[in-house]
Amino acid sequence: MMRGMGNMQGMMKQMQKMQKEMAVAQETLESKTYTGTTANDLVTVTFNGKKEMLNLDIKPEVIDPEDPEMLQDLIITAVNDAIQKVTVDSEATMGKYTKGLPGF
Repeated sequence: MMRGMGNMQGMMKQMQKMQKEMAVAQETLESKTYTGTTANDLVTVTFNGKKEMLNLDIKPEVIDPEDPEMLQDLIITAVNDAIQKVTVDSEATMGKYTKGLPGF
């Protein structure tokens, strides 16, 4: 009976260690920055690991009052590029903790 309790304590210690590692990994991810761009870097956006936009840079030559849709498309492309980079990095970093767990 005592042997089972030792295993349980060991498992609890492992879980606590993993929780601490996950918190550090999450904090590291959230402090990183990710840049999304369009062709020729006409539009560049920067996000943090929480998927919050930090910066938007638009080259003046792409601003055409006669064609606002082009600028909108470029911004969407750059934003989606940055968010994809955040998502891929998050999955690669946090996936080792959540792999095989139900609901993740």
